[in-house]
Amino acid sequence: MIKKNKVPLLEFDNERLAVINPHHIRPGQAGLPERGIMCFQGETVRKLKRAGRLKEIYRARTVCQDYPIYQFTHKGQKLLLFRPSVGAPIAAGIMEELGVKGCTKWVICGSAGGLDKAHSFGHLIVPRSAVRDEGFSYHYLPPSREVGASPRAVAAIKKTLDKHGVPYLVSKTWTTDAFFRETPEKVALRKKEGCLAVEMEAAAVFAVAKFRGYQAGAILYLHDDVSGKDWDHRHSHDPAYIREKIFWLAAEACLAI
Repeated sequence: MIKKNKVPLLEFDNERLAVINPHHIRPGQAGLPERGIMCFQGETVRKLKRAGRLKEIYRARTVCQDYPIYQFTHKGQKLLLFRPSVGAPIAAGIMEELGVKGCTKWVICGSAGGLDKAHSFGHLIVPRSAVRDEGFSYHYLPPSREVGASPRAVAAIKKTLDKHGVPYLVSKTWTTDAFFRETPEKVALRKKEGCLAVEMEAAAVFAVAKFRGYQAGAILYLHDDVSGKDWDHRHSHDPAYIREKIFWLAAEACLAI
């Protein structure tokens, strides 16, 4: 029995079946590739589409918009590509829908805000865990300060980056729902506990993976910077080659999970 808590978000229910479950969404449609890239880099996806590299194989439908789900081939193997909108509910929620249809090994690729000026724009972060400062993950796992990425996914990402001689840092990341509430004191606290980046999805994706027995990891590149008194946009210097390089590294790593 769930005990009422003065903070509703802490009322975790470990019941596996909900009223609406992923298998209720368009039942019978399965057979998606086992491995998928969750890519937050819109221009990268558009470029791949213009080049004829992507084939739409599914469409996740919401009341606001549809999300095309693509298939592409890398090193002779098929992978799924999903570009969600920003934020945990759509990213991790549609991951649930795609997981029950066969895609259970995931690598996120995208940008994140930097929390330490010692690490420059474009530097890669491989999260080993995410601080749970969002709401989605609390419906999948009991309350805790953080949730780990899948060890197998982290190992595959590190091996791929090492193989190509790409420098990176293994770190915690801070997942938040509210980018307008990244206050100086919160930034200092997250930095003190080992976070080098802030983003909006990792904790939710890692929580779904742990709850469902999936694999999920992430490659993030530092984009803007919130570690100082004023916000450093830095995105005017955001070259496409960084986004594309990360995408293909993520694809190779996903194949290794």
